[in-house]
Amino acid sequence: MSDTSPAPTPRRARVRAPELIGKGGWLNTGDKQYTLADLRGRIVILDFWTFCCINCLHVLDELRELEERHRDTVVIIGVHSPKFVHEAEHQAVVDAVERYGVEHPVLDDPELATWKQYAVRAWPTLVVVDPEGYVVAQHAGEGHAHAIARLVEELEAEHEAKGTLRRGDGPYVPPEPEPTALRFPGKALLLPTGNFLVSDTTRHQLVELAEDAETVVRRIGSGTRGFADGSAAEAAFSEPQGLALLDDGSVVVADTVNHALRRLDPATGEVTTLAGTGRQWWQGSPTSGPAREVDLSSPWDVAVFGGKVWIAMAGVHQLWAYDPESEAVAVAAGTTNEGLVDGAAAEAWFAQPSGLAATADRLWLADSETSALRWVDLDGHVHTAVGTGLFDFGHRDGAAGQALLQHPLGVTALPDGSVAVSDTYNHALRRYDPATGQVTTLATDLREPSDAVLAGDDIVVVESARHRLTRLRLPEEAVRVESVAHRTRRAATEVAPGRLRLDVIFQAPAGQKLDTRYGPSTRLLVSSTPPELLLKGEGADTDLARELELNPAVPEGVLHVSAMAASCDDPESNSGSAAGANEYPACHVHQQDWGVPVRITEAGANRLPLVLAGMDQEA
Repeated sequence: MSDTSPAPTPRRARVRAPELIGKGGWLNTGDKQYTLADLRGRIVILDFWTFCCINCLHVLDELRELEERHRDTVVIIGVHSPKFVHEAEHQAVVDAVERYGVEHPVLDDPELATWKQYAVRAWPTLVVVDPEGYVVAQHAGEGHAHAIARLVEELEAEHEAKGTLRRGDGPYVPPEPEPTALRFPGKALLLPTGNFLVSDTTRHQLVELAEDAETVVRRIGSGTRGFADGSAAEAAFSEPQGLALLDDGSVVVADTVNHALRRLDPATGEVTTLAGTGRQWWQGSPTSGPAREVDLSSPWDVAVFGGKVWIAMAGVHQLWAYDPESEAVAVAAGTTNEGLVDGAAAEAWFAQPSGLAATADRLWLADSETSALRWVDLDGHVHTAVGTGLFDFGHRDGAAGQALLQHPLGVTALPDGSVAVSDTYNHALRRYDPATGQVTTLATDLREPSDAVLAGDDIVVVESARHRLTRLRLPEEAVRVESVAHRTRRAATEVAPGRLRLDVIFQAPAGQKLDTRYGPSTRLLVSSTPPELLLKGEGADTDLARELELNPAVPEGVLHVSAMAASCDDPESNSGSAAGANEYPACHVHQQDWGVPVRITEAGANRLPLVLAGMDQEA
């Protein structure tokens, strides 16, 4: 017997929001410090982020429209929670807030105090606090802006009626702009004329500099964030990064936040679009086809290798390739899983590849989140020269097997067959020599170097956080540095040996239901590093709950969990006035990858809850 009456709307759990604590203090507030009590009466969205994380940058972009539309009722607060040591430096956070155009208050929490209070497990995580100071929702990963927007509308109506909603201007105070020629430049290219082309990322432009690497020759792009083709004055970019020269003299531009490849004609300044739709790629989207019809995801760098333009697709941890002859684009390597796995292109794992450099027989890449230098051979196999995984990093020279980098963003091929690595968070230029297998340091005291190009006997480094290009003479001997090694500040989760219940919590947002029109709407993929950690439970399935068995002989490791859920607007829902008439309901993908460091201990937990969307009722 079926019940066709509408299901009652579940009552939201009410958990008092912990206080906001951060040793680094507040940014974007005109030096004023805030407590949750100061924000009572407003809907508060806490965005737990760290500036190395591409998924966190995606969420910043997802929230822009909501932030603008509900500016008088909603206060978004970025809680900066560092992964790398460099990200715990206060000035680095100040720089990142400007670099990525963050237009809301940010709490600098270098010791992860607020992260721990809210039991956050993943970057990014969004927590919604209602006007009375209670946590009403938590979402991990990307793709939740639509659900939060709907929740905000419900909270506005509910608390307007109760008299507990307070409208007005928020606490955001924009910083004063700095008058520099470049602002957080990303990548550089030596043009055939001897001039330099630089992606002036934060100002959404390309800038041509004279041979002195200082004098501005011209600017390309309006300087306003947008996606428009046209002349140098009319074209618009959104945080452009990588640059590569094609045989016909044109330049390919990785237009990162527009999820597109653009083409610049240096002779005329005309800008056109080569690949991408302006939309971000999601699981289930096409992975090949006509370049202008396929979605991309945060292309960070480009390089010509084997006649194709290879793309460091940071947003999905893959390498893609664009074919100028067929004008098609396709995945070239990587599974979309985040980690460090070598082997055949289709089986390799990457972690936010952000820098590329091609030689005749190798495509070198800076794999930033694993602090690794890797390369692809002509047969498409992936190899690692330096780096061990997601959580180990530092500044250590010597044999490549034990050398350490810290979140490198650029790689440059040198004339002798070695490569220079822009070791971004170590503020250094490093060198790896394949002939000897040794890593050395070429230069220190740089500020977030993100790329470098050869110019005669010199190497010109993009010092992103000093807003300039810096010319260095390649030294004959490397600089000696004191070795340091770090692990991410995120503490390992203590779990018991044997059986471990993995629960990925997903509750479809109000007014939506799971999309089962084409089969199961959820997917869960589990693996581990080292592989021996898991005796049972690895692989893919559609159930978001799974029983794992951990090997008591492996004292610690990392569980890699990837979850996806698809939900659609429910035409039978009474919560939307036009929902019932919607023949083609809007559908949304929610996804997140977790790398969970675990330590095996007899007193550890036997359940591991990971919140994709909703609240953990067993917490």
